[in-house]
Amino acid sequence: MSDLRQPPEPHSAAVGEQPALQGGEPSAGAQSREEASPVGRLAATVARLRQEVRAAQAEADGRALIELAKGILVERLGCGPAQASRQLAELTAQAGVTPLEFAVEVINQASRDRLSEVTSAFLAATADPSAGRTATADPSAGRTAADPADGHSSAVRLRAAESGALAAEDTQAVADSLLEHALTPLGAEAVAIWALGADGSLTLAGSAGFAPAEAGRWRHVPPGVTTVARRGLTERTGQWIRSLSETGLPSIGQHHHSDGGRVAVPAEAGGRIHGVLEIAWPAPLESPPAAIVRQVEALAELCAHTLETYALHHPDGAPAPRVLPDVTELMDLADGLHDPALVLVPHLGPDGRLVDFRIHHVNSRFLDPAGRPRGVVSGALLLEAYPMAAGQSELFERVERVYATGEPFRAHRMRLTALVDDVQLAAVADINVSRHGGSVLLIWRIEDETARLASLLQHAQRLGRIGGFEENLLTGEITWNGQLFHLYGKPASEPPVPLEDLPAHAHPDDAVAIGRFLRTVLHQRRPASTAFRLQRPDGVTRHLRVVAEPVLDSAGQLYVLRGAYQDISAHHWTEVALSATRDQLAHTEQEASERDRLTLQLQHAIMPPAQAPLEVPGLDLAVRYRPAETQHLVGGDWYDAVVLPSRLVLLCVGDVAGHGIEAATSMVVLRNALRGLAVTGAGPGQLLSWLNMVAHHLTGAVTATAVCGLYDPEHNTLRWARAGHLPPVLVRGSDAAPLPLVKGLLLGAVPETTYEEHEVQLAAEDTLLMYTDGLIERRDRSVEESLAQFLTVARAVPPTLDQQLDRLLTHSRSDTDDDTCIVGIRVA
Repeated sequence: MSDLRQPPEPHSAAVGEQPALQGGEPSAGAQSREEASPVGRLAATVARLRQEVRAAQAEADGRALIELAKGILVERLGCGPAQASRQLAELTAQAGVTPLEFAVEVINQASRDRLSEVTSAFLAATADPSAGRTATADPSAGRTAADPADGHSSAVRLRAAESGALAAEDTQAVADSLLEHALTPLGAEAVAIWALGADGSLTLAGSAGFAPAEAGRWRHVPPGVTTVARRGLTERTGQWIRSLSETGLPSIGQHHHSDGGRVAVPAEAGGRIHGVLEIAWPAPLESPPAAIVRQVEALAELCAHTLETYALHHPDGAPAPRVLPDVTELMDLADGLHDPALVLVPHLGPDGRLVDFRIHHVNSRFLDPAGRPRGVVSGALLLEAYPMAAGQSELFERVERVYATGEPFRAHRMRLTALVDDVQLAAVADINVSRHGGSVLLIWRIEDETARLASLLQHAQRLGRIGGFEENLLTGEITWNGQLFHLYGKPASEPPVPLEDLPAHAHPDDAVAIGRFLRTVLHQRRPASTAFRLQRPDGVTRHLRVVAEPVLDSAGQLYVLRGAYQDISAHHWTEVALSATRDQLAHTEQEASERDRLTLQLQHAIMPPAQAPLEVPGLDLAVRYRPAETQHLVGGDWYDAVVLPSRLVLLCVGDVAGHGIEAATSMVVLRNALRGLAVTGAGPGQLLSWLNMVAHHLTGAVTATAVCGLYDPEHNTLRWARAGHLPPVLVRGSDAAPLPLVKGLLLGAVPETTYEEHEVQLAAEDTLLMYTDGLIERRDRSVEESLAQFLTVARAVPPTLDQQLDRLLTHSRSDTDDDTCIVGIRVA
């Protein structure tokens, strides 16, 4: 009868070959991956419901025969009803017939020998001869090598391994049988079977190929310790590790088998993970073929049935039978909870795999997100009652994971969506999922509007540092919230302070304001507010604002006072700091205004904006000065036009670097120094050399630019020199061009320097313009571009020189808001 205990599908042990699947059906791993997706689960649920409706009538007549066949398997195999049902489903699937047809065959062949023959024939019919090769260990490669053999060798090995496992008395014997019949031909050298505890711990239930001392050290792995076996619990397909030494993970036999490959596959049956099957290879494990993967998965499932059937043992050898709570006890536990709770039991498909959960019980506090009564939800499948659980919220996947591993799941504010009459109804809830034996307890606490608003109000009071109170004047009962105790610096165990006793806790200087506030509320019965300084018991003084309103009864009598305190200390000190800052800014602005006013007075005293024209025979002379519009930009631009004792005319413009009173005073020094030096009769180059020494030594190393010229009215000639300044512009007829750019360093840069002179002969109607950069300078253009625009305006010669200078100021495109000086002469 051992042939009746075969796994669902014989697997080839050949390495590097892909056995053909029966009838083109996808493998179990592929089906699991498809069903794991939310769309796949919903599609499977819809398809199953349609199939159940069509097959319900047809199966009704055959159920008695199927139950009879199960009883025969129970008798022949010596197993329980659940295992007999799984064996019947597996053999039916392998035979490719309906459960009813196979049940009839089992009943007709009730004898032991004939039943074994029928089972063997069914198994042989499902084997793929083209894929059958016996795998022998290749010590040099550390992996399996194909060895020609009988096409059914893989199925024979699996049948032998399963027969040995089912006949074994404990999990240690199961491990010995797996290593001997199934894993050694694949090249493996050791195997460990781990049992998963309810607390997440791992217990070594059986091992083979490892030293006894090593097995003793790894008898128990506490929860939370990351090992190869625990990594195998995270994925359905398990962990396939090329070399244990490359990962650095601890595991059984890590010193003697460190260079070899490792495989850790979850032992799952009926959607529940009972442990882990860990296999060790002597050499690095390359990517295994699909046939080997399916064989290992089949062995892991066999271990799951073994761990489910047999009891574990403590290290001392005493049996420790697994005691699981009954579903009735879980129902009683759910009824005792104050939150809505569901008791879920697994719902398995014909192949023994978990496809859904049946809502076995709902407690009396159950609150459906869609508003449905308890009777509609109780007894339904989870995906039927809540099809959206497999989609947006992933609730179904969470429940499935808890059932598989036993690890509880908790989530705060998970969004639950229910589909009612094709309308999505959403709710927010706190979720708690835990496994109890073979059932799952799902608890959700739906957040209602009242609780949400209360929580929002509590956080708002905390952030705003607001404490509320209510005082019943008839009973003397006073209610404070926790924030108000915190504001007062009092523990919650002390009695609250009545509103009438407020003056005793406030600063004495605030007694008048508090008295006015109390009279308004208590006697005039009108809402009022006031600010005061609270003196707390810990010596800290806080600035508070209290707001209160009286509540009158139907007879118009005052019986309740309610209101709130708010800590405004931060606001008070912010106002104090702002007031001090405003005072400081006002003082600074006043000082700056006074400084600018003095600067302008000094500048206008030395160089007034309007000046009487000079009387020079045969020469028209005009000057213009435009100060900066912004007072703090008052600069050091200056000009001078004076007739010297030699009858020559001194013409000059300059610009001192910087702004403010320092630039203005430096301008005065240079202007007066040049006027005094000019009486010596020296030329413009020598005058600028002397002025450079003045700027460098006598004015605190100030720097400036300047143009200095001496005009001879008798010969109509102009000798000029420049110190880093723009050259004068000569307007002759309809042409305007700057004079040649002679060499000359700006004033004050070096102690001594020489300046080159140039002489120009002026003709009748010629106009010569000297100016500072405030007339042409722009931030968005170069000096060359600004000068070209200035020459375009200068070519238009009005009748008088004054009109031409005014035109130049009017059409100036300068945007620097700097001082501007212009000196112009026109030969009559």
